Amino acid sequence: MYDYQKTKTKLLTISLIFISFFGFSQSKEINIEFIGNCGLYMTDGLTNIYTDFPYKSGAHNYMEFDESELDSVKENSIFIFTHKHSDHYSKKNLKKIIKEKGGEQFGVSNISDLEKLNNTINDFEIKAFKTEHKVFGVSFKHYSFLISWHGKRIYLSGDTTNPETMGKVKNIDWAFVPYWILNNAKEQGISIDAKMYFIYHLFPEQIPSAKAQLKEVENMHPLTDQGEILTLKY
Repeated sequence: MYDYQKTKTKLLTISLIFISFFGFSQSKEINIEFIGNCGLYMTDGLTNIYTDFPYKSGAHNYMEFDESELDSVKENSIFIFTHKHSDHYSKKNLKKIIKEKGGEQFGVSNISDLEKLNNTINDFEIKAFKTEHKVFGVSFKHYSFLISWHGKRIYLSGDTTNPETMGKVKNIDWAFVPYWILNNAKEQGISIDAKMYFIYHLFPEQIPSAKAQLKEVENMHPLTDQGEILTLKY
C-alpha cells in the first residue's frame, strides 16, 4: 500500500538537505574567526583552515583560550603555522587534535608541501615567504603567507618584524599584521598595498589602547575580542 505521508516526509527531508547545501555553497563568503594571538579559523563552508592554532594557552603572557576551543576544531582540517614558538604552536595540542579528528599540518618543517594544497582545494593558492623573526638577536625560522582564495588575497604576517617582503605583495584585500609591522613600514618608508588591516597578536593589556587609537581609523581593525567572526564576500 502506498504510504503518502512517509513518502512526503522523505521528499521534504531531501528537499531541506538540498536547499541547505545549495544555499550554503552559494553563500560566496569566507568566514574568519579570531581565536587569539595570531590564531585564526578560516572557512568557505567546504574547507577548514587553522593558522597559528592550536598554540599553548597563555604562553608568554599572550591570550588564553578555553579548552572547549580545542574540542570545537573541525574534523580533517588544515593547520598552517608561521613558526613554532609556543604562543603560535603547541605540539601537544596539535597531536591530540589530529589523533582525534585527523587533519594535515604545514609549517617550517615541511613548507614545500604547502604547494599541494593548491591542487586539492578549490579556487585556492598559498604562497610562503621566508621572513625574519628575531628574539633577543637570535633568528628563528619563520614564514608569512599569502592566501588567494576565491579571488580574494589574504596576507598573514605572523611575528615577522621586517615589512620589506610584505611591501612587495600587491593587491592585498585583507592583511593580518601585528602593530609593529605597520610601525616599521612607516619608519622605513615602505608602502603596503592592502585594503584592510586587522591588527592581531596583542597582549591583553594592550587591548584598551588599541581600541581607543584605532576606533576612528577606517581601514584598520584591532582583533581584541576572541571569537569575533569576520566575513569576506567574494
